[in-house]
Amino acid sequence: MQRKWWKEAVVYQIYPRSFMDSSGDGVGDLNGITSRLDYLSDLGVDVIWLCPIYRSPNDDYGYDITDYRAIMDEFGTMRHFERLLSEVHARGMKLVMDLVINHTSDEHEWFVEARSSKGSPYRDYYIWRPGKNGREPNNWRSIFGGPAWRYDATTDEYYLHLFSVRQPDLNWDNDSVRDGVYDMMTWWLDKGIDGFRMDVINCIAKADGLPDGLDADANGYASGDLYYRNLPKAHEYLQEMNRRVLSRYDIMTVGETGGVTPEDALLFAGEDRGELDMVFQFEHVDKLDSGPNGKWDIKPWRLCDMKEIMSRWQNDLYGRAWNSLYFNNHDQPRAISRFADDGKFRVPAAKMLATFLHMMQGTPFIYQGEEIGMTNAHFERIEDYRDVEVHNLWRDRVLEGGEEPAAVLRVLAAKARDNARTPMQWDDSEYAGFTSGTPWIPVNANYTDINVKQAMSDEDSVYHYYRRLIRLRKQNQVMVYGKYRLILPDHPQVYAYTRTLEDECWLVVNNFFAEEAEFSLPDDLAWRDSSLVIGNYPVSDHDSVQSFTLRPYETRVYRIHK
Repeated sequence: MQRKWWKEAVVYQIYPRSFMDSSGDGVGDLNGITSRLDYLSDLGVDVIWLCPIYRSPNDDYGYDITDYRAIMDEFGTMRHFERLLSEVHARGMKLVMDLVINHTSDEHEWFVEARSSKGSPYRDYYIWRPGKNGREPNNWRSIFGGPAWRYDATTDEYYLHLFSVRQPDLNWDNDSVRDGVYDMMTWWLDKGIDGFRMDVINCIAKADGLPDGLDADANGYASGDLYYRNLPKAHEYLQEMNRRVLSRYDIMTVGETGGVTPEDALLFAGEDRGELDMVFQFEHVDKLDSGPNGKWDIKPWRLCDMKEIMSRWQNDLYGRAWNSLYFNNHDQPRAISRFADDGKFRVPAAKMLATFLHMMQGTPFIYQGEEIGMTNAHFERIEDYRDVEVHNLWRDRVLEGGEEPAAVLRVLAAKARDNARTPMQWDDSEYAGFTSGTPWIPVNANYTDINVKQAMSDEDSVYHYYRRLIRLRKQNQVMVYGKYRLILPDHPQVYAYTRTLEDECWLVVNNFFAEEAEFSLPDDLAWRDSSLVIGNYPVSDHDSVQSFTLRPYETRVYRIHK
């Protein structure tokens, strides 16, 4: 297996709007990030991934871009970015940018020109179609809700937007679009950045003819993902991108690829494919607790389902492609509230989830606040939410659908993206030390108890546990390259597996629940001796690795001596 720096790295994701505000306007900014770099360096992370910082009207908080070579005014200037990049590199860390190239803002100069007339030289930069039978060109539903087409009266045609109406999709069949994107990517890489996280990159190709989706709802709309996700043309575009741009630099690339299977991932990130280094897959965050009607249709999750999903990805990609490891990001609710306990057992639960992920094969991604055990916000008013996806859902289900507001608020409290976007909790002062002004979104009410200052002062905190995990990864190749093997696949409470590299073997045991759980090694695994590597509870030297009782949310990692 090829050694690569990005395989051995630990990545820290920053949502700039909510990380640190240096100006007092209530919005995080680049100088705020720079002021906290020592914190990230002390944590031990190798790579910082910034969510979009480009100029944007913020319909989707930066994922709608008007100028890819300018900095959003709220975040600062290009000079501030260059200082941040220099300071990141000075501390031996790397910086990865978010690349949003499936769509632009409707205020981008390309789209302003494209919508001005059908004869515009930029018209074909986007996807336009006439209506059909008094409706949209096809029945695709937007990922953010409602139709995926918006009528534009100036030219009497519709444009495609898989996301917000203000995020028109680019036409990747157009050579000039691809040339412009590659030129922009080269400009940033020449500036010295260390790679890209590519937003919804598996959606850039659309099927010829744009066929109707299947199983339309009562309003006549259906998912069109069969015709825009993981299509063969997407691989052609990415291979071209790799030839013309990516292969010329020693960088890290990760693609956000919702709806991929391991077989798809082997195409996007196979070591011999010349496309991307790794992908974000979504099975574990999309399927475990989502019912047949999608993520807002919440169902109880089962540990055995998690075992099946995670093990398949570990096994199918081994030696052929690289995994990314995450539970949290800017699009997901906080994992501790979702898959563990954000109350009585918050600290051991946060440590268990961290151990569970960091001990698997792949590059771990830490989302801001995860390392101190931040939780869902549990907002009780729709006015506290900022996300366009949330307000579209509220319109559809409450304002127009007549559903009880309390029922929808319960769903939002569990799954809304804003749960991850509340300000970083630095200390117990007003607004958690994030800003001297009024924050753009409310601070989580538990900031007086859960914050960086408190965590750093407590040697038994979630923060210090993350530091230990990161340090272990740097010192032990088995954590990075060891082969994974699931054990006890049918145990309803315990997720246990081994990692083996040459003569070294580690046993990882996790109790995912608040009740005690009995653990015993299967008969085919008999070891003479063992030593504890890390755990979230005190463990007696006399405890046997062969059989023991796990406390609530307990995790143990043993080095096995055969």
